[in-house]
Amino acid sequence: MEKTERSCTLLVHFDKSSPAMANEIKEALEGNDIPLKIDALKKAIKLLLNGETLPQLFITVVRYVLPSEDHTIQKLLLLYLEIISKTDASGRVLPEMILICQNLRNNLQHPNEYIRGVTLRFLCRISEHEILEPLMPSVLTCVNHRHPFVRRNALLAISAISRLPHGEHLLPDAADLVEKAVETEADASARRNAFVMLCNCAQDRAVAFLLSHADQVSGWSGLLQMAVLDLIRKVCRTNPALKGRYMNIIIALLSSPNSEVVYECAGTLVSLSSAPTAVRAAANTYCQLLASQSDNNVRLIVLDRLDELRVAHRAVLVEVVMDVVRVLSTPDLDIRRKVISIVLELLTPKNVEEVVLFLKKEVLKTQTPAAAGGEDLDKSGEYRLVLVQAIHTCTMKFPEVASSVAYALMDFLGDSDVKSGANVINFLREIIETNPKLRASIIQRLTDTFYQIHHPIICTRALWLLSEYSLSLSEVQSALETIKQCLGDLPLFTITEESEIANVQTQPEATAASSIAVSTRKPVILADGTYATQTAATETALLKPLVSPKSLSTTLHLRSLILSGDFFVAAVLANTLTKLVLRLEEVQPSKTEVNKATTGVLLIMVSLLQLGTSSVLSKQMDGSSYDKIVLCIKLLCNTGGDEVRKLLLKSCHESFVVYLAEKQARENEEIKAKSQDSYAQPDDLIDFYHLKSRKGMSQLEIEDEVQDDLKRATGDFTNESEDASKLNRILQLTGFSDPVYAEAYVTVHHYDIVLDVTIINRTKDTLQNLCLELATMGDLKLVDRPQNYTLAPESSKQIKANIKVSSTETGIIFGNIVYDTSNGIDRTVVVLNDIHIDIMDYLSPANCPDFAFRNMWAEFEWENKVAVNTTITDEKEYLEHIAKSTNMKCLTTPSQLEGDCGYIAANLYAKSIFGEDALVNLSVEKQADGKLSGYIRIRSKTQGIALSLGDKITIKQKGSS
Repeated sequence: MEKTERSCTLLVHFDKSSPAMANEIKEALEGNDIPLKIDALKKAIKLLLNGETLPQLFITVVRYVLPSEDHTIQKLLLLYLEIISKTDASGRVLPEMILICQNLRNNLQHPNEYIRGVTLRFLCRISEHEILEPLMPSVLTCVNHRHPFVRRNALLAISAISRLPHGEHLLPDAADLVEKAVETEADASARRNAFVMLCNCAQDRAVAFLLSHADQVSGWSGLLQMAVLDLIRKVCRTNPALKGRYMNIIIALLSSPNSEVVYECAGTLVSLSSAPTAVRAAANTYCQLLASQSDNNVRLIVLDRLDELRVAHRAVLVEVVMDVVRVLSTPDLDIRRKVISIVLELLTPKNVEEVVLFLKKEVLKTQTPAAAGGEDLDKSGEYRLVLVQAIHTCTMKFPEVASSVAYALMDFLGDSDVKSGANVINFLREIIETNPKLRASIIQRLTDTFYQIHHPIICTRALWLLSEYSLSLSEVQSALETIKQCLGDLPLFTITEESEIANVQTQPEATAASSIAVSTRKPVILADGTYATQTAATETALLKPLVSPKSLSTTLHLRSLILSGDFFVAAVLANTLTKLVLRLEEVQPSKTEVNKATTGVLLIMVSLLQLGTSSVLSKQMDGSSYDKIVLCIKLLCNTGGDEVRKLLLKSCHESFVVYLAEKQARENEEIKAKSQDSYAQPDDLIDFYHLKSRKGMSQLEIEDEVQDDLKRATGDFTNESEDASKLNRILQLTGFSDPVYAEAYVTVHHYDIVLDVTIINRTKDTLQNLCLELATMGDLKLVDRPQNYTLAPESSKQIKANIKVSSTETGIIFGNIVYDTSNGIDRTVVVLNDIHIDIMDYLSPANCPDFAFRNMWAEFEWENKVAVNTTITDEKEYLEHIAKSTNMKCLTTPSQLEGDCGYIAANLYAKSIFGEDALVNLSVEKQADGKLSGYIRIRSKTQGIALSLGDKITIKQKGSS
């Protein structure tokens, strides 16, 4: 039995429920029925691919299948010959394989070009020297065949044979042969195959051919142009100084009609040169692809390339920002999100007005039905939310453009999509503070559109805006009048209605008691088996009838919110009216008007209290709202004191200013963290641009040289930090006293984990059949099967293992190294240390709005509760330690954490590379003895994150690094 598995070049689905018998296959192959032979060959191939040997079948195939002239049988015969074992245990070719050589030679000389072509393709997967050698004259003859299908596959076969270990003996003049084919071949695919082989076996000849035909490259086929770009990348990677010779070829290929060539050409241009001209050409090419391609996947890939260009060459990408923003015309929301994220990073004072105007037009389109050329109503709400957030970001960076969009966005305050309206009101709240010139116009517009608002969150924030920024006499009076109109007539319910309800409850039919007796009769079975009727009396409670819906129905949104039992809106309404009256006292010279307004406001508050404490609604007013309304009444009756007056008129605004300042500071810190500063060493060589020789250099080459010099000067070519971080990720797998020493460098890249294992033979013996066997636990999956190696004494071997990751969960990789000693009898096993894949490699800090955090906290079903057990005594230090250890972002602002009250509650958030959300709530209290106690609650949509993150916190919370 072979100690290593043979390579597999063919995969076919096999249904194990109905396996075929070898004798049945043999009988079918010996018959003359062509369909039965085809079916039998297919069954034989499936059995061989799934581990069966079928040694007795080969002679039957040679006798009864080889002579067949049917093309399907000949194709299946080649597949059969491809997968059978052709060598014995010692690696020698089996004698019976000589029987098929004559048949293969006949196929290579067959008059039918299909038979010749599939046979040549079969030879691409044959590596036995004894089988290939007698066929080489026939293969070389096929290179000059009249049909391109034969020539194409002949060149593929020659290319595969030349790459074999003994290929130079079978094809000593391969380079001359394919160079001639490149020169004379007319078929596009055949010429491409010849050029690729020439690049592999004689790269210098391929380069010479390319440079001698540089002016003809733009007229070549797309397949050959792709091969040319691949050659240019290989040459320039090994010798970057030669890239100037190929720039003109790449620039010429940018005008190719083939989209694949243009895309690869732009990528090659950017990888070879950082000159502004080259980057600009690549960016324009990507923009043209965005406009011409209709496939959303292609657009997403191109947008990723543009985003990569933005990171390294933002100044150049700014020029094409309008070409990028026009891609918003596509209906796909993922593409729109990607486009907006790129555009927001390319804003400048010169282009922001044009970008905002385009976004404003897109917002207006979301109001238009699809039949009239607008958006689909099902998707318009989510797209509108994205646009509003983008405009919000634009106006925060450049407040001068706010006036052009603020009024248009205010039309969406009454939108059915709550998220859009909430983002608009948040946008207005920040703009009105950061741009005082727009205050009066925004307040006027808000009073005009307030009646459209129907959601409580938007309504309360709009009320706060009216109370905080209505400063002039006309604004205060207009705000009071608007609120009264939206509230409707007072009282909110009439006394007569309440008495009618009382009369209904005291009618003779209903007794004064709160319940009535109801008798029920049902049959029962007695002990002796006879039937009887049982009568039972039960008390049924009488529900108090409520006011009929007609009496409480209204078309006024503010009144409707209050009558529906939302008493938080009622408390905010009382607070707003109180602030407006207090501000009216400052701007209204007439005391009579002030007293009149105060009386009206007091009447509204009393009506709110009456509604909240009556039995009209199904629930009564909560204590917090009741206390707030009572406090407002006291303040207007001059019993609240100056401190409360100052709190309402000044302290609230000051707190909001501090909140905006902190938010801006956090955004600035994030921007600063993203920008990586490069440093150059003091003794680094710097070339001076003006002292360079420009003789024979194009403008692109000159710019490229300048950019390279700038990178050297600023330290972009240095990789000391990468080398240092690489050393920190090396894990020792075996001990120093083991005969085989192994260590691994673990690289985690999104969905892949690469183990670069170094194995050193520390003995004086040759280790044979050395194999690195790995196994995984968790959502990890090995990609490659282990291979056997021979390790000389005191030599080393680099082995790479690829592992796929499917979810954010702590995984474990374990295994051993197995090898044979020199005597070939004993087999030694060295057990490796376990490799723990840290969940922190998949989590990254992220921002999350408060309402989104609360919604996810309510929706996610997996929760892990970890008790606080730490030696840290300061609660804020403990919070920072947990955030750093778990790689999460604290969503609670620093101002909310100020003070020393001995208690802290904070929310933390992170997002995995798989798009999974990790939510953490930390509640800690300092005890009398100075120790911290409390709980850390983790919630996620999947169990793996909750458990793995909990284990990580349990290990790290002690205070260890």
